[in-house]
Amino acid sequence: MKTVDIYCENNHTVKAYPLGVTLEEIKDDMQIELENPICGALVNNKVKELSFAVVKSKQVEFIDYTHIDGRRLYVRSLLFLLYVAAREVFPQVKLKIMHGISQGYYCELIGLERPIDESDIFELKNEMQHWVKQDIPFEKKGLLTRDAVDELVAQGLEEKAKLFDQQGMMFSFLYYLNGYCNYFYGHHVPSTGYLTSFDIVPYFDGILLQVPKPDNFDELNEVETMEKLFGIFKEHKKRAELMNVPNLGMLNEYTETGRGGEIIKISEALHEKKIAEIANMIDARRNHVKVVLCAGPSASGKTTFSKRLAVQLAVNGIVPHLISLDDYFVDREKTPLDEQGNYDFESLEAIDVEFFNEQLMQLFQGEEVELPRFNFLLGRREASGTKLRLGDGHLLVVEGIHGMNPGLMPHVKNGRSFRIFLSALTQISLDDHNHISTTDNRLIRRMIRDAKYRGYPATETIKRWPSVRSGEEKNIFPYQENADVMFNSALIYELAVLKKYVEPLLKAVPEVSEEHCEANRLLKFFSYFHHIDDTEIPPTSVLREFLGGSSFRY
Repeated sequence: MKTVDIYCENNHTVKAYPLGVTLEEIKDDMQIELENPICGALVNNKVKELSFAVVKSKQVEFIDYTHIDGRRLYVRSLLFLLYVAAREVFPQVKLKIMHGISQGYYCELIGLERPIDESDIFELKNEMQHWVKQDIPFEKKGLLTRDAVDELVAQGLEEKAKLFDQQGMMFSFLYYLNGYCNYFYGHHVPSTGYLTSFDIVPYFDGILLQVPKPDNFDELNEVETMEKLFGIFKEHKKRAELMNVPNLGMLNEYTETGRGGEIIKISEALHEKKIAEIANMIDARRNHVKVVLCAGPSASGKTTFSKRLAVQLAVNGIVPHLISLDDYFVDREKTPLDEQGNYDFESLEAIDVEFFNEQLMQLFQGEEVELPRFNFLLGRREASGTKLRLGDGHLLVVEGIHGMNPGLMPHVKNGRSFRIFLSALTQISLDDHNHISTTDNRLIRRMIRDAKYRGYPATETIKRWPSVRSGEEKNIFPYQENADVMFNSALIYELAVLKKYVEPLLKAVPEVSEEHCEANRLLKFFSYFHHIDDTEIPPTSVLREFLGGSSFRY
């Protein structure tokens, strides 16, 4: 009998099994138990379902909800269950999973033709809980792509069928649950019985699917009413629909017909128009506003946005002066440490707030100051030799991640500042049930920039990303609703352009590294995009901050 050797990371055991053994059988035989139910495994640092049959010797690590890929398995399956429940409860209504917000998933019931009420939500939850109790398996089937396309069309999933057809693959996979087929671009938990922790609540014009906290499966993420962020999502979804590119299939069609340049021009014009509108808002308050704060998470395009805003302010007759909060970092030895003992550059305490405010007050009083410059090589603040005095019609534009934090400028009265929050909120979706993560968009931008300007391989960027995200969740996102206005720096076309730059970086991530799993996931994601050439991207575009070729100095 032929056997395969399994190297299990969970118990550091090596054992031979018959060829074709499943991960479920290995888990049971080795009696692997984790904090929460095991929902999948990493096989040679690639995510696999427990039904996966092993035909070669492999390294295996079983995962649960506490692992990022375990959470993806869970959420993906939960969304599929919601889709099935909606089809059962509202046969003539189309469920549209719009985007992530408030650490949950915002959905709308298209065609309901009346406001969603508590009885609708009760029925949906009751239907989902019914199938959880039934413990129905998620079945994976391989089909000829033409047959998969026909099945998706028959289920009313035309936008997903279009993507499958555009792939040009001979075979494709679909998942089935309770007679319904769908595809959520990744693996699922074994059955509905795993999906015990969730809730549905009313949220604006639709519903919010709540999911468990990453560190506590039995406790759900709290619901926050994020009016400004929701408004930006709604505005840009509407723009994507008006441009007739609400999903990736339509964007690919533009590319195939040679109209990628058209999408670039319109997207960039919309950015410029929005920046001009913000500059006009500031101009209307020029007698009161002394400082404009531009904040946002990593790779949101703060620097380029600040420079473009300065141009539009100048058009309005305002003299802008750009300042970076990074130049007000405390010396390296005074930088606070995070829970792992690493420098916490995302903490407000990493900024010399007292010195920053001292210079602000001096500038507001008409005094001259010498601006600092932080030497990142030496890890200390130095004199820059650049002196500044504010005259009539002058305005400070301060760029940095802490601009929304009220602790940054405790002595500046309300109305004296104008706050702008930036993020890269993707406007298009893969299809009606699969949004594109804002976090993924920023990670891809940062990966390209790190490789081009800092010499970091993708492995290093992916490795650091959880720490960056943790700092953002603690120090940036809690304050985003303090903004006077939000700006979405994402561009409808950008991922189709970034594909060419990021794929070689992702392919270079070695299989033996833990980061290979994330690299493999992103490569699969990009396989659905058709490439758009970047030659028509203007030199002032926010993307030039990451790709190079900008006409701004950084």
